[in-house]
Amino acid sequence: MGKAYPEAPRAAVGTVVIHGGRVLLVRRRDAPNAGQWAIPGGSVRLGETLAAAAEREVLEETGVTVRAGRPIYAFDRVDRDGAGRVRHHYVVVDLLAEYLAGDPVPGDDALEARWLAPHDLTALAVNAVTLDLLRTAVDFLE
Repeated sequence: MGKAYPEAPRAAVGTVVIHGGRVLLVRRRDAPNAGQWAIPGGSVRLGETLAAAAEREVLEETGVTVRAGRPIYAFDRVDRDGAGRVRHHYVVVDLLAEYLAGDPVPGDDALEARWLAPHDLTALAVNAVTLDLLRTAVDFLE
C-alpha cells in the first residue's frame, strides 16, 4: 500500500463486496497484514475520491468490477517497528460496494482472491479488523 516509515498518515480504502451470500476477500502478499485474508483495498491517490479508489483497488486486486457506495467503517492502522518508530500509518475508510461483473483472480498485491461464505472464514487467517467489520457493519457473520 505504500512506503514504510512515512512522514504522515496515508489515506486508504477497503471495499466490502457481498454477492450471492459470499464476501470478496483477498489474501495479502505485502505488509502490513501479509498472508492474511482481508477485504480488497489500498491507498487513495492524490485527487482520487474514496469511491474511485475503492473501485480501482477492487479491480486491480481481484479483476472484479464494482460500484462503490457509502462508507460503513473507519479505523486507524498504525504499525511500529521494534524501536517504536512508525513503519506504516493508514487512516482507512471502508465502503460498501455493489458487484457488477467479473470472477476473482489475484492481481496487484493479492496472493489469492475468492468469494467466501461465512463458514469458510473459520479455517482461514482472516484479519481481525475484517472480521469485526463483517460482524458489526454488514452483519455478515453471526
